[in-house]
Amino acid sequence: MVSKPSGYEDALNGVFAALADPTRRAILGELRQGDATVAQLAAPFSMSQPAVSKHLKVLEQAGLISRSRQATARFSHLEAAPLREAVGWLMDYRSYWAESFDRLDDVLDELRAES
Repeated sequence: MVSKPSGYEDALNGVFAALADPTRRAILGELRQGDATVAQLAAPFSMSQPAVSKHLKVLEQAGLISRSRQATARFSHLEAAPLREAVGWLMDYRSYWAESFDRLDDVLDELRAES
């Protein structure tokens, strides 16, 4: 029986789903430079502002950006906390990979000794 994801797992799933798209990752990269409007974020891409707005909505739902309004402009702002959570989750697997590489090194050493 599969258990239902917790709120933390739902949030993490949303972050990874948002990061799965290269355009959304590029938008986050642009927002590292500072807040930007849809028009500013659309400029480097060969896509319409409405298409960029759809990507921004996914990023906002994942908690990776927040949006604010200044006069008639709507700015997007990078929110790094969900990225920190995703990195923390990935870091839990670091020891697994380190152990796997250590075992591989041992096998390679044995093969070299046999040659």
